[in-house]
Amino acid sequence: MSDKQGLTVDAILTNLKQSNIEWQQVLENVISAFDCTTGTIHFLDQGTELLQIQAHKGIPPFLIPKLSTIPIGKGMAGIAAERKEAVEMCNLQTDDSGVARPAAKETKVEGSIAVPMLLNGKLYGTLGIAKPVPYDFTEDERNSLLKIGEEMSKALLA
Repeated sequence: MSDKQGLTVDAILTNLKQSNIEWQQVLENVISAFDCTTGTIHFLDQGTELLQIQAHKGIPPFLIPKLSTIPIGKGMAGIAAERKEAVEMCNLQTDDSGVARPAAKETKVEGSIAVPMLLNGKLYGTLGIAKPVPYDFTEDERNSLLKIGEEMSKALLA
């Protein structure tokens, strides 16, 4: 992780301690910090156990209805929520594991990662970002995203 990215991640973590959080801005800051173009934030509806879209960027409008509500275990976000760990693809376009839903390929992104928003082992949602090129996220990047997810969870409880 570069110093620039480290400072940006620190700035994101600091912003998550504010009382009035703009989730769209948080997502845009994360996308920028990790040199990505696309992203989503889903919050877990504790009553229905469904992930509900809270913020998105770079998603084609016709796909929004398909990812507004995601069941646990479906697609990258749903699997990250189910496993409570990061789910990553170097190239979503060529993936044939079944993890990515068919509609996900219509985003035209390649390197992508979804991380759970966890606090003390409890799921609060997911954060997903992607690049338009094949990419493997580093362990430092995964850890930073998980830390951001933890701080997002704390912010939801504040």
